[in-house]
Amino acid sequence: MRGPVSAVFVDSAVIEVGGVGILVMCTPNALASLRVGDDAMLATSMVVREDSLTLFGFADYDERGVFELLQTASGVGPKLAQAMLAVHGADGLRRAVTSEDLVALCKVPGVGRKGAQRIVLELKDRIGAPTTSTVAGKDRAAPASSDEVWREQVRAGLLGLGWSAREAEAAVETVAPMAAEAASDGAPAPVAELLRAALRSLSKA
Repeated sequence: MRGPVSAVFVDSAVIEVGGVGILVMCTPNALASLRVGDDAMLATSMVVREDSLTLFGFADYDERGVFELLQTASGVGPKLAQAMLAVHGADGLRRAVTSEDLVALCKVPGVGRKGAQRIVLELKDRIGAPTTSTVAGKDRAAPASSDEVWREQVRAGLLGLGWSAREAEAAVETVAPMAAEAASDGAPAPVAELLRAALRSLSKA
C-alpha cells in the first residue's frame, strides 16, 4: 500500500489511501521508516478472521514473505510471527531456523523449546538462506534518526509487544550504549537492531 502517513503508534500506523485512513499493524523495521506527513510504501498481508480483517505492514516484500511462511508452522499465528520478526528480523530468523538455534528462537516471547523445535522441523527446508551480509555477527542496521526518536520507537515497540513500562525503560537503557556507539561513528541509531537487542535483554532477565 502507498500513501501519506496520518499517525504512528506503538505497533501500528495509519496510512491514508484514497482519502481513507487504514490501520496497519507494523514490524519495527516498517515503523522505523515512517514519519507523519510523509508518503510511505509498505508491503502488506491481510489476515482474515471470522470477526476481523487485520492488515499487517512490512518494510519490504522479503519481510512479508517470512511473516507468511512463519504462519504455516503449527502454533504460529500472525501476532507471534510479528513478534519473531521484531526480535530477529527476516535474516536472523533464517539463520536461527537453518542452524537449528533453539536458544535464539526461544528469545521470542511466546516461543518455548517445544515450539522452537516444531518451527525448525517444519520450516528448516523451506525458509531459505540469509540474503544480507552481517557486520560482527549482526544484521545490517536499519536507519533511524535522533537519540530521542530511537528511544521512543524502541520503548513503543516493547510496549506494543506486551512488556511493561518499567521493563521497556530498563531495556532502552541497556541498549543505549549501542546507540551511542553508532552515533560516535556518525551513523544513525539502528532502531530495528536496537529493538531486537532490547528484546534479547528482556528475555535473559
